[in-house]
Amino acid sequence: MEYSLDPPDWEALRLLGHRMVDDMMEYLSTVRDRKAWKKIPDDALQELQQPMPQGPQKAANVYEDFLHTVLPYNKGNVHPRFWAWVEGGGTPFGMLADMLASGMNANLGIGSHSAVHVERQVLDWSKEMFGFPPSSSGILTSGASMANITAMVVARNNFHASIKQKGLRAVDGQLTVYGSSETHSCAIKGIEVIGIGSENFRKVPVDEKYKVRTEVMRSMIEEDRQKGFIPFCIIGNAGTVNTGAIDDLEELSVIAKAEGLWFHIDGAFGAVPYILPEYKQQLKGLDLADSLSFDYHKWFYMNYEVGCVLIKDAAAHRAAFSTPVNYLMAHERGLSAGPDPLSNYGMELSRGFKALKVWMLLKEHGIKEYAQLVRQNLHQAQYLAGLVKEHKELELLADVPMNIVCYRWNPGDMSNEVLNACNKEILMRLHEEGIAIPSYTLLKDKYAIRVAITNHRSRLEDFAELAAATVRIGHEMARQHVKQPA
Repeated sequence: MEYSLDPPDWEALRLLGHRMVDDMMEYLSTVRDRKAWKKIPDDALQELQQPMPQGPQKAANVYEDFLHTVLPYNKGNVHPRFWAWVEGGGTPFGMLADMLASGMNANLGIGSHSAVHVERQVLDWSKEMFGFPPSSSGILTSGASMANITAMVVARNNFHASIKQKGLRAVDGQLTVYGSSETHSCAIKGIEVIGIGSENFRKVPVDEKYKVRTEVMRSMIEEDRQKGFIPFCIIGNAGTVNTGAIDDLEELSVIAKAEGLWFHIDGAFGAVPYILPEYKQQLKGLDLADSLSFDYHKWFYMNYEVGCVLIKDAAAHRAAFSTPVNYLMAHERGLSAGPDPLSNYGMELSRGFKALKVWMLLKEHGIKEYAQLVRQNLHQAQYLAGLVKEHKELELLADVPMNIVCYRWNPGDMSNEVLNACNKEILMRLHEEGIAIPSYTLLKDKYAIRVAITNHRSRLEDFAELAAATVRIGHEMARQHVKQPA
């Protein structure tokens, strides 16, 4: 007897599939009616710690387990009042696109098939969005973390042609990278992964607006050269994760060109407003980068996971990752023909069809509708900042140049230490009560409630509710004489 994993009853699975789609459409269409977050109860956690299944279970029973132990305790980033970290909420059509991609089960590493051409089309659209020339290359990734690492590998190998084969010992000295003290940890992790080491990332101080101090960067590069270090790359921030600050990208490009350094921009979410005509000035210099990373699953609101890296020098990109082997040789005809394999432009040979949802969603909405949603989020950030400024017990902790608002409850009669403890408690209660999901950061030793707005479901009333709940919880703590919550 020969076995297969296809269903013995196709019609039963078809009906179950229809039910799944109906249930998820109901779940998404009623998301506003639920709390923003729900703690996983002990019995559900227990259900998620079962021993390895040894025999088959009915698909319908497995789905019931999902409905009762998984779906009710979702992270919450589909909710209109989710503003933690920087996360998009996805869309129903994106969910269906992922289903189609999974059904095709295409591997995009190599071959002549439609999925490869879809990704190439998405990359061409990405270049157009961000002012990169058609001759540029790129690749879709799991997110900005992998996009940043990919760019760092290209920058490192492009600096010295022998590094790819001989490693960092091919360079007579220590390579160094420069970026602001606000540079995202994933970029620094990438510097560690590619063998440069985090100690050799120079954290350049920022000004009062959290932008990199370019004159200090110039001095640091010069001092390093005098000490025998080898500068090879500058990382600019198009929207820092703490406050949304945008470095002077044009000036960073000038420094990079003068010093002969690779210029990479981490635009994980903050590059996206470049699609707005009125925001081109704030992001001036974005198109001057040698490489740019950004996420579709953040401010393009697409379903996880999909990021992108664009690299101007396509030859340098390919040289960094291509490894000729006889089992991956291109042929003149057949499935082994087709365009240059995408595996020549990144770490992965096996690659899922993440491009399909990007292709379908960009076609469904068009870039103008995405621009309007980004514009809406920017307006919402200014609205929340205005609410904070107007309320005598709320304090804005940083400028709001983009879509991130950092604030705290401050009744005016507490030390910074107590305020930090109180605002941490406020944040946890906002989560536990299911009111809203902002996140947090520390700005000049002040605990900030941080609201990152990349949510297409949010309305102005949601931000008013957040501000009111912050003050209410603060008053409740004051009445209970909670001076230093745990």
